[in-house]
Amino acid sequence: MGKVALICNGSEKSNIYPAFVLASSAVASGDDVLIFFTPEAVPALKPGILEGMTGKGMPDMKDLLEGFMALGGRMMLCELGLEAHDVTAEGLRDDINIGGATTFMAEIQDAKTTFSF
Repeated sequence: MGKVALICNGSEKSNIYPAFVLASSAVASGDDVLIFFTPEAVPALKPGILEGMTGKGMPDMKDLLEGFMALGGRMMLCELGLEAHDVTAEGLRDDINIGGATTFMAEIQDAKTTFSF
């Protein structure tokens, strides 16, 4: 089992879907997976937004998210996103951890694979 880090740089489907497809595959393969969301991803991290995403020919986002979390996947939002988007942690999904870049870098120090979308 290895560690996989993904960086999601935005709230558009073109950022979210690839991150979750690869993250779900990695966590299903037994890897420890962390998705780090940059400040631009904040709009997608409000309650219910991810579950409502759809894309033609894409897997059901609600299923991807539930499977990812059930298998131990983790999500972290860069703390800079709170002030940048004038939100508090309470205004975001319950399953999001808030952390800074230093925390993220410490978490992924021994990652075998890193992706950015």
